[in-house]
Amino acid sequence: MEKHIIDEKTGIPYTLIGHYYYPFGDFPNDEPEEKPLGIWGRRHLRYICQHKRILYTSLLTSGKLNSYLADINRQAEEMLSRLVKQLAEKEGVTEQLKATNQMAWVGAMNNIRNAAAEIVNQDIIYK
Repeated sequence: MEKHIIDEKTGIPYTLIGHYYYPFGDFPNDEPEEKPLGIWGRRHLRYICQHKRILYTSLLTSGKLNSYLADINRQAEEMLSRLVKQLAEKEGVTEQLKATNQMAWVGAMNNIRNAAAEIVNQDIIYK
């Protein structure tokens, strides 16, 4: 697919970002920066496509969808990291446990990470 096209009927230039063409008028510097999406951004995209179509359409047509999803992804990653650290401290899962009983440490960290992921899903992704 071509990166830049011009509609022959209207003369409006479009630029390919991701899988969609966005109109950019006569201002080539208006192209938004395409940021890679992580798992959280893709989950939120799927959610807004299915449940918040007006928000999705508005972001898509304004050309702000990618930056919005990248910001959601960043927030979710930061929250997950912070929650895992806080929950590990609260549960007493330390490096000492890792050194003495690796299987117990792995099990505890998996539980903590799953709990933190559920909180991130509830508070950021599916909101």
